[in-house]
Amino acid sequence: MRAFARSLILGLFLALCAGPALAVDPQEQLKDAVLEGRAREISAGLRCLVCQNQSIDDSDAPLAKDLRLLVRQQLQKGESNKEVVDYIVARYGEFVLLKPRLHLNTILLWFAPIVLVLGGILLASRVMRRPQHAESPAGPLTPEEEAELQSVLSSAPEKRS
Repeated sequence: MRAFARSLILGLFLALCAGPALAVDPQEQLKDAVLEGRAREISAGLRCLVCQNQSIDDSDAPLAKDLRLLVRQQLQKGESNKEVVDYIVARYGEFVLLKPRLHLNTILLWFAPIVLVLGGILLASRVMRRPQHAESPAGPLTPEEEAELQSVLSSAPEKRS
């Protein structure tokens, strides 16, 4: 039983230590190690449009494979990393970037969390500063109201204990 527990723990440890499995086929890889490194760097920042929460490097989707090949083709043409990313963004839109650029149309995306947190802090501070017991909005009773109250109280039957 102990041997089984040890092997189970060792297996779990090894599984947790294993890095993410990359979906890049060996056939896709470039012969030039420098260009392949640049391709990996670029594709790690591009979103798989099918999976949406994975980079194209991690995705097995056919579209991700096409994007990886497109990146490598652009690099083989002599394009810089920025030019390759700009080319992909021009074809597929800003959504293809895992980390969107700061533009006028993405400013809400970048600053909305900050505005919401600051607004929440401001609202919480106002609620906390509010007085616990508000004063009665009514003023003192008029003489007619006092007389009516006295007549109601005097006509009420008394309770005897």
